[in-house]
Amino acid sequence: MSRKPVKGEYIETDTGNKVSRKAILIGTQHIMLGGKTVIQAEAMIRGDLARTGQAVSGSAAAPGSNTAVAIGRYCYLSKGCCLRPPGRIYKGTFTFLPLRLGDHVFIGEGTVVQAATIGSHVYIGQNVVVGEFSIIKDYVRVLEGAVIPPNMVIPSFSIVAGQPARVIGEVPEGGHEAFELRELYKTVGNNPQPLPV
Repeated sequence: MSRKPVKGEYIETDTGNKVSRKAILIGTQHIMLGGKTVIQAEAMIRGDLARTGQAVSGSAAAPGSNTAVAIGRYCYLSKGCCLRPPGRIYKGTFTFLPLRLGDHVFIGEGTVVQAATIGSHVYIGQNVVVGEFSIIKDYVRVLEGAVIPPNMVIPSFSIVAGQPARVIGEVPEGGHEAFELRELYKTVGNNPQPLPV
């Protein structure tokens, strides 16, 4: 008797990305994943909000020039978070600009990100709002429920909280290992055997 292999919750790509079958990826041709990234159920990436019209002056229509969302390696997008490129009026036309995430970025459940750039080794807690065109540098921890105003720049090694968000401390020396997401990546999609009842 032959059995069909059971379809797992995650689809694994050639570069090791693990994407939940229940994730909401819109405009996938404008979304770039660096590899070994986990996208959980109900996480939404708005690749359809790509730059419209002419490319930025001086740039040839190079491949990838119309990327709406670029995500680095070992990123983790939790359930129900939303990545959305920021938009503004540019040369008289409303357009979206790319949203870029570095490596080892954790985004908590229910968080909405409209930043211009998020550096590497960044932890963003649950139910955070990251305002349009804000920039989060490397090794930053954003605590749960924070609201980062548009255009805010958060320096490296900061701990941020509040509504509106402000820097409330700094990441202690030696605390940088906490930002490594390799181990968390390994736990996703491995279907452990159920425990005997």
